[in-house]
Order: sequence, then C-alpha cells, then structure tokens
Amino acid sequence: MAKEKLTQKQLIEAVEQMTVLELAEFVKALEEKFGVTAAAPVVQASAQGAQAAAEAAPAEEKTEFSVFITAIGEKKIQVIKEVRAITNLGLKEAKELVEGMEKPVVENADKKTADEVKAKLETAGATIELK
Repeated sequence: MAKEKLTQKQLIEAVEQMTVLELAEFVKALEEKFGVTAAAPVVQASAQGAQAAAEAAPAEEKTEFSVFITAIGEKKIQVIKEVRAITNLGLKEAKELVEGMEKPVVENADKKTADEVKAKLETAGATIELK
C-alpha cells in the first residue's frame, strides 16, 4: 500500500483546526523531529493565538446556568418553600431536591433568571452555586 500524501492545502486546513495548545505541541514535535527551532514563527503564532483567543472569548461566554444548592442552612423549611415556589414541585419532591443537593433547582436558565433564583434561595437561607 502506498502512503497517501497530504497536500499543502490539506495540511494548512488541518493546522487551522488546531487549538493554540495543539499547535504549540505540533511545533515542538516538529522541532524535535527535525532538530530545528522556530523561534520567530512561534512568537508570531503566539501573538496570533492570543489575538484569536481574545476574539473567541466572547463567543465562549457562558449563557446558560444551572442553580445548585450546596448547603441548606438553618432555615430548611424556608428553602423547601422557596424551591416549591420556583419549580412548582410538590412538597415531597421539593424536600428531596433540597436534601439531595445533587440535582439543580433550575437548569439551563439565562444569567438573569439564575441570579434571581440564587437571590431568592440565599434569602431563604441556602448556599447556592451557579454552574
């Protein structure tokens, strides 16, 4: 079987798909394989990578949040009541949700809604974590 050669265009496309970390590892592997250094191109690639990371940062901003109870506090009944009001669950289900602390009270909520739920639960006495 003959080895299939990558065209220059295919290689460029493959490099374009790499993350900055993968690209740095690729350059390091090439340096080791061929005994060369790519000091100037690496600096340029790092600058381009930083610019690309800065441009990509807003796209990676989290838009959906889940609200988890991490501690109930002393006002367990108030927390259960608030969970019932937020989720429309029955008493038993809300109690299990509060005591279990494994499932989110609210899933995939926008930032505003998640902050509102967090504020309500913290007012009731719970400790909350947004994920």
